[in-house]
Amino acid sequence: MKVWLLLGLLLVHEALQDVAGQHPPKNKRPKEQGENRIKPTNKKAKPKVPKTKDRDSADSTPKSQSIMMQAMDNGRFQKPGAVMSLTAGQTVELRCKGSRVEWSYPAYLDTFKDSRLSVKQNERYGQLTLANSTSADTGEFSCWGQLCNGYICRRDETRTGSTYIFFTEKGELFVPSTSYFDVVYLNPDRQAVVPCRVTVPSAKVTLHREFPAKEIPANGTDIVYDMKRGFVYLQPQSHHQGVVYCKAEAGGKSQISVKYQLLYVEVPSGPPSTTILASSNKVNGGDDISVLCTVLGEPDVEVEFRWIFPGQKDERPVTIQDTWRLIHQGLGHTTRISQSVITVEDFETIDAGYYICTAQNLRGQTTVATTVEFS
Repeated sequence: MKVWLLLGLLLVHEALQDVAGQHPPKNKRPKEQGENRIKPTNKKAKPKVPKTKDRDSADSTPKSQSIMMQAMDNGRFQKPGAVMSLTAGQTVELRCKGSRVEWSYPAYLDTFKDSRLSVKQNERYGQLTLANSTSADTGEFSCWGQLCNGYICRRDETRTGSTYIFFTEKGELFVPSTSYFDVVYLNPDRQAVVPCRVTVPSAKVTLHREFPAKEIPANGTDIVYDMKRGFVYLQPQSHHQGVVYCKAEAGGKSQISVKYQLLYVEVPSGPPSTTILASSNKVNGGDDISVLCTVLGEPDVEVEFRWIFPGQKDERPVTIQDTWRLIHQGLGHTTRISQSVITVEDFETIDAGYYICTAQNLRGQTTVATTVEFS
């Protein structure tokens, strides 16, 4: 009995194995060829961010880009070099990108309101055109974009452009001067420039003293030569004063510049040093009266005068005259004396009172006053 029971269990086990080979369970499916290989997952990989250097993160200031282009004869445009040399007589056209562009160019062109110069603002660019160029036009041409908030605008330092143009002209090695004799003031607290600028970049330029006749070396310590400016006295001294001129040599030719009078100045910088003086502080009716306002200052610093006087509200007729001249104070020192005098004729009651003078220069203003009374 036990034998038959064991034999029956064995037959049932074999039958179940056959069934499992022919009919897989519903929750499983037969594996396909290669299905045991590892499949790629659908996980999203985080993008790798390249590491930035410390100096890149520290230097976050925007870099300046040149916005200037030069129009060529073939209708194309190119970026101008920092320095260009062109033949005088050519027409130069420069353009700078931007809807608000400002320009700077040699002061010579502004001084004489030259009609050869045209500056226009178009929708997308500013345009500067210089026709019939001459050696006198040699200098720096620059432009910059404007950042505006309403009516207030400031210069955009990231959008600029500039080029220095030498206009070469036959027989002109030096940029022409408007006079045959110029004055250069030597101040101990700032540089002084003898403006011997050339029109040929390769020209050899030397500085000479007229008396005693000798060449003044540009040693790079006291005096240096800059072809865009001239001879620069870095620390002017009193012994530098005198009459000098420049000599240029290029292409086997030489030329002498105009002469320059170097005057040493030692006047403190600041608002005008002003005094006021009346011809008389007590005046009889019918007499004439004058009040003098005087300023002593640097030779190259201009002074403007303004007056307030008793008869001003009643439109009292007065005469005001402004003058200036240079005076030498010994030891080579030169000073500019500026004066303004107000004159009242036929003194009346309304003319009595305070006479107030205000003198102003680039560094400030000074007000002084005096009284004039009936005697």
